[in-house]
Amino acid sequence: MQFEGTSAYVADKDLTVAVNAAIRLERPLLVKGEPGTGKTELARQVAQSLGLDLIEWSVKSTTKAQQGLYEYDAVSRLRDSQLGDERVNDVANYIRRGKLWDAFAADKKTVLLIDEIDKADIEFPNDLLQELDRMEFFVYETGETIRARQRPIVIITSNNEKELPDAFLRRCFFHYIRFPDMETLQRIVDVHYPGIKQALVREALTQFYAIRETAGLKKKPSTSEALDWIRLLVSDDVDPETLRGDARNALPKLHGALLKNEQDVHLFERLAFLARQRGT
Repeated sequence: MQFEGTSAYVADKDLTVAVNAAIRLERPLLVKGEPGTGKTELARQVAQSLGLDLIEWSVKSTTKAQQGLYEYDAVSRLRDSQLGDERVNDVANYIRRGKLWDAFAADKKTVLLIDEIDKADIEFPNDLLQELDRMEFFVYETGETIRARQRPIVIITSNNEKELPDAFLRRCFFHYIRFPDMETLQRIVDVHYPGIKQALVREALTQFYAIRETAGLKKKPSTSEALDWIRLLVSDDVDPETLRGDARNALPKLHGALLKNEQDVHLFERLAFLARQRGT
């Protein structure tokens, strides 16, 4: 199996090397990067490129590692026993399979995405060490061991909100998706909006990178926000010259797609005011 990117996803050489190395080593691929740089989409595109099914496990702050294996519904079993339901005689009726179980039980290789692992408790990664390493786990209620029929390709994403344990990191192949340079981002724009006016793209990207590099910016706009902004510029048929003129003395046009908090809006309002003052 060899991942080389897809027509809908621009993957640089380092990223494709990382994906293929993780596949060969049969290790989870841990992908970090700024929000909006395509970490989650990578798993979807790997699955599409290799013709595999994708199983997604979206992690939340309340998610426990056990939920990825299975959950035992003791409350429903107690209720059914009180009602005389015959289902209570088989405890398996009250076992709910998790995403890891689904991946292990699949008849063919799958791509398993564990998305935003850093949202969960710090113990969450450690609690999955053995299962991801051995590709098996034990179901205490039924006394059975669930082993992977086909070892899945595991892709784990993190926004770097908290440090992950060293023991977990040792078992992963790591890749950091750097924010794309202007040339790469232009290729990404071309993939999403084929036939777009290149003059508009160049001016928009020039302004976009200037915004990202503004001193004091609390939240830098991401790749996905750049794509949203350019889509709005295209739909409004904004002239590149108008965009260039606004950049000198006003808030960025349609700035709500790029600036996502009031501090950054106020920052650009102040900069626009100072620019107008200098121009008078």
